[in-house]
Amino acid sequence: MDQKELKTSPKQRVIILIIAIIMLGSIIASYAAIILNGGNSNNTDSQVDPAKVAEYEEAYNKKVEEFSEATKSDFDKFIAYKGEIKAYNETSANENGIKTRDLKQGSGRTLSEDDSNYLAYYVGWCADESIFDSSFDNNDNPTAFAKILDASLGMIEGWNIGVEGMKLGGIREITIPEELAYSDSMEICGGLNKPLKFIVMPVANEDPLKTLASELDEAYMRLQYAHYGIDYNEMQGEEAEE
Repeated sequence: MDQKELKTSPKQRVIILIIAIIMLGSIIASYAAIILNGGNSNNTDSQVDPAKVAEYEEAYNKKVEEFSEATKSDFDKFIAYKGEIKAYNETSANENGIKTRDLKQGSGRTLSEDDSNYLAYYVGWCADESIFDSSFDNNDNPTAFAKILDASLGMIEGWNIGVEGMKLGGIREITIPEELAYSDSMEICGGLNKPLKFIVMPVANEDPLKTLASELDEAYMRLQYAHYGIDYNEMQGEEAEE
C-alpha cells in the first residue's frame, strides 16, 4: 500500500501479493507484508528483533499522529458524511451499473478519464453496512485519518469510472456493481461477485500532504519488514542495484 512517491516497486508488489495470499488463512495483520529476503523465504521467528519491532512501531505511531493532525481539516469535512453509510440491496446495486451521488462539490481541478494523479480519502462498505476498508483510524469510532490512497498505484475499474468528473476537494458516493469491482477474482463482503459502495474525497497530490503520506507509507513498510526479521534498508539497497 520506490516509497518516496507513495509507490511500490514491481518486486514489492509481487511479494505483497504472495503474502496477501498466504495471510488469507491467518490472523496476523490486515495489511499485506513482505516476507521474502533477497529471494530467500527461510525467515523464521528467531530472526525477528523485538527491539526493532518496538522501535519501528513507535516511529510509525508517531507518523500516524503527525499525519492525522495535518489532515484534521479534511477529516472534519469528510466525517460529516459518515451517516451516508447505509445498507443497500445487492441485487439492485449489481443490476443498475455505476451510480454516483455528489455530497459536496469540490473547487479544484476536474478529474478526467484515466487521471490518476491525486490522493484520496475514502470509506468502502458492503450491502450489510459493514465497512471493509477506509482512511479512518478506526472504522467503528473514527477520530482521525490514518492513511490515504495514491490513485497512481491502480484502482478497480468502477472507482476510476466513478470519480471521473469530480473536482478535487469534492465528496462523492459511488455504487459499483460486482463486474466493475472484484467480480469472482476476490472474496469481499462475505463472498464473490459483491457490489461495493464508497465515499471518496480526492485531493491534490502535492506537498505537504504528498510528503507526509509518503513518510507514513515508508514508516508502515519498515514496521512490516521488522515483523518478519527483514532489514528494510538492506532490501531497498538490493532493489536499487537491480
